[in-house]
Amino acid sequence: MDKYSKRSIAKLWIVGAVLMATCIATETFAQEAATADSISTTIIAATDQITVEEAIPDTLGELVNGLNTVWMLLAAMLVFFMQPGFALVEAGFTRVKNTANILMKNFVDFMFGSLLYWFIGFGLMFGVGGFVGMPHFFDLSFYDGGGLPTEGFLVFQTVFCATAATIVSGAMAERTKFSMYLVYTIFISVLIYPVSGHWTWGGGWLMNGEAGSFMMNLFGTTFHDFAGSTVVHSVGGWIALVGAAILGPRIGKYGKDGKSRAIPGHNLTMAALGVFILWFGWFGFNPGSQLAAASTADQEAISHVFLTTNLAACAGGFFALVVSWLKFSKPSLSLTLNGILAGLVGITAGCDAVSPLGAVIIGSICGIVMIFSVEFIDQVLKVDDPVGASSVHGVCGFLGTILTGLFSTSEGLFYGAGAGFLGAQVFGALVVGAWAAGMGYLIFKGLDIVHGLRVPKRVEEEGLDIYEHGESAYN
Repeated sequence: MDKYSKRSIAKLWIVGAVLMATCIATETFAQEAATADSISTTIIAATDQITVEEAIPDTLGELVNGLNTVWMLLAAMLVFFMQPGFALVEAGFTRVKNTANILMKNFVDFMFGSLLYWFIGFGLMFGVGGFVGMPHFFDLSFYDGGGLPTEGFLVFQTVFCATAATIVSGAMAERTKFSMYLVYTIFISVLIYPVSGHWTWGGGWLMNGEAGSFMMNLFGTTFHDFAGSTVVHSVGGWIALVGAAILGPRIGKYGKDGKSRAIPGHNLTMAALGVFILWFGWFGFNPGSQLAAASTADQEAISHVFLTTNLAACAGGFFALVVSWLKFSKPSLSLTLNGILAGLVGITAGCDAVSPLGAVIIGSICGIVMIFSVEFIDQVLKVDDPVGASSVHGVCGFLGTILTGLFSTSEGLFYGAGAGFLGAQVFGALVVGAWAAGMGYLIFKGLDIVHGLRVPKRVEEEGLDIYEHGESAYN
């Protein structure tokens, strides 16, 4: 082999070595690039996972709050729908010549109540304070809704305030000056209801469960009123009783011998429709007071309250029917209607705490007691209450609150928990009742002295519709 052949072979070996080295380097670089890509992908995936994990709780929290808010506002709508129910019941149980006056009052107490409660009542009820909360004057920033929008909670509480105010109009119907009705509605919305509401739902002393608090020292437990047998209904009922007593009976209600004479309402069909509407609205009144619907525990609580509320209404109506049949030899529609309402009012305090059987017993007792209460107030006390509001809301609200102390499955006396909770219920119902009746007396007596609560005799005889409003409901 000559020297040229040797050089060629050498060149070929060099070229091959270079090519092999290049291939190895390229493969190594590709592997390193793939490894880098893999690392980058892993980092990105991990980052995305962290972001998703951080976002999941926020998303779930928003869904929970959203569901709870919708439930609360839906319940507020149902409670608002009770306003036409009250209007129809009151109008149906009174005479045709005063129908427009009754309807107007039910619009006005909601309009006035909403404005005044937004202006100052909400702060007095839920603001920081001992005897009463601090006034807020339109500014809602003082309240932390605990996840629920403050504006939504204000609306929910507003419809309850309006309910307390509208109870009074029925008991004082057919002889009250419309201007005076406006004035005492203001006092109910900005003073009477918010102050006693602060003691209870506003975190005040009746429901303060902290160690060393007044109720814990005295009874070892706190007052319980889940949806307002006392806070709403009893307050309205006692104010109504005092107002009707100061106002005096309608012309012709009592004869010269002192005996009561029936003054029938003009439309029981209207009254019956009103009771159906109130019954429907109560499914927002009681279950809605749970204020939450997202968790399984909330859903079970709401369902339980739905059941106890309905059972008490049915039992109240049924036993009122039976007792009226036995007592008067006829099953009375008007008393049956009020029996349904009595059962609803009575169960409202403990609808979350009693068993279905307990709800039936409470409804039955309230339906029966209501009949005798109406008779006692009418014939013994000589207080003219055209719609029976004092008995249905005042007496049965008080009674239902006390019965919760007996039938609560966790703290009730009949369930072996002792008498402490029963004592707290009696004490709370008496204190709130005394506050409502006492303030009602001062307000109505003052208005009667200063301006006069009652319309002139001629206006009462011919009807408030034309003289007070210049129009009639029926033409």
